[in-house]
Amino acid sequence: MYNVVDYLNNCVKEYPNKIAVIEEDKQITYAEWAKRSKAVGTFLGQKIFNEPVIVFMDKGIEALISFFGVIYAGSFYTLLNPELPLARITQIKKTIQAKIVITNKENYELAKEYFNDLEIYLVSDLQNTKINEDILTKCYQKHIDTDPLYVNFTSGSTGTPKGVVISHKSVIDFIDIFTNLFDFKETDIIANQAPFDFDVSVKDIYSSLKVGATLVIVPKKYFSNPALLLDYLCDYKVTTMTWAVSALCLITTFHGLDYKVPESVQKILFSGEVMPLKHLNIWLEKLPNTRFINLYGPTEITCNCLYYEIDRKKTYQDKIPVGKPFPNERVFLLDEEENIIMKPNVVGEICVSGTAVGLGYYNNTEQTNKHFRRNPSNDKYIETIYLTGDLGYYNEEDDIVFNGRKDFQIKYLGHRIELEEIEKAMMDIPEVIRSCCIFDEEKSKLYGFYIGDINKKDLHTKLASVLPVFMLPTKLISLEEFPLTKNGKIDRSKLKEEAEVKSHA
Repeated sequence: MYNVVDYLNNCVKEYPNKIAVIEEDKQITYAEWAKRSKAVGTFLGQKIFNEPVIVFMDKGIEALISFFGVIYAGSFYTLLNPELPLARITQIKKTIQAKIVITNKENYELAKEYFNDLEIYLVSDLQNTKINEDILTKCYQKHIDTDPLYVNFTSGSTGTPKGVVISHKSVIDFIDIFTNLFDFKETDIIANQAPFDFDVSVKDIYSSLKVGATLVIVPKKYFSNPALLLDYLCDYKVTTMTWAVSALCLITTFHGLDYKVPESVQKILFSGEVMPLKHLNIWLEKLPNTRFINLYGPTEITCNCLYYEIDRKKTYQDKIPVGKPFPNERVFLLDEEENIIMKPNVVGEICVSGTAVGLGYYNNTEQTNKHFRRNPSNDKYIETIYLTGDLGYYNEEDDIVFNGRKDFQIKYLGHRIELEEIEKAMMDIPEVIRSCCIFDEEKSKLYGFYIGDINKKDLHTKLASVLPVFMLPTKLISLEEFPLTKNGKIDRSKLKEEAEVKSHA
């Protein structure tokens, strides 16, 4: 298999009339999904091949039809959420240099405003194209597995978004292993939490297609109402949740599991941030028979490269490991001199090689060459590795333990400090529900944000009992809730703005 469109084609053969996707009051079968996408693919296949297509809409069935229309045409997609700031959309548009935009009726007027120099098509119109199997077959035959499948844009250290290019081969290799390792089945009901421009959604979409499961798209509005969210999960008898840590913590922060427990859930796979132990323990208690798996991996290596299944017999008072590599992925640590680390408890940068490593950053040779490099420990042939910028170390059981970002390692009052260490100290205090630290380098100020029933003075006293003076936050700030990015992670830029406001108050 060398084209992900075969996933959909196989599902049409095996489960043509099965509900493939549910989106609130809308649903679509596998056969209907393929039919509509083939119509879109027929139209696009007469115009482009192996070129980027912008899909300008929020996640949903229409986006999935658009994705596979692009794939049938032998090209690749990048989803742009209409809620993105115009400045960011403009930057991405300049980088991706697409000719065609597919949108829906809800976003058509905005698309005309943002992309007035490009060809804009409504997906509802393209679905009316008469399917031409000859055109689709020619596109399929010209395709190779290292062709791009999608480009997902992440934040860039230079202030410009970077488009991560992932191939069909990388997704096929990962999804085949992922679904086998965690026992995905055609009977699974997979609850999608992540936006479609976030790589967590890749696991939802393509795992469903691999095994013929049903994908339930959870509306974004439900994440501001834990009761409605839990009702939704229970109503659809969801079996599988591959979610960002912050989304899971949102439920436990507001005591959602005291209201209702989604007892049909068989496995929860979480990633994106360090899972706070007290939140994990709540989930473990409420779902005693559910598998919990900690996943690690940046977008650049196709979703994940490390995994660790939670052992209920362990307490994890130190840190939850990110574990061992997925089959067919090589993960190793490099020290500052780029030597491979073999000994336990020695911190180094997490690096990855193998099929899962992406094709680089789209239209960005400088950043690609900086992060996708030749393995310095292999001078016999070219082995491309991705340097994650994350730090880790081996524990005594040979599991890798995440130890913060290189860029979260700050120098403050003459000391090198890992912000995660301060966050953990705050989380160890029973009254603290969530914590996050940020550092304002210009002002040399360290801010500690928290949610919890404890005043700042008492929190400072308790922190002073476990942390050296140079690790105590300059200012502690209590919040009702943390601002989140569209991908469900804590929005550190918003916290920095909040810190500036509090400083002038």
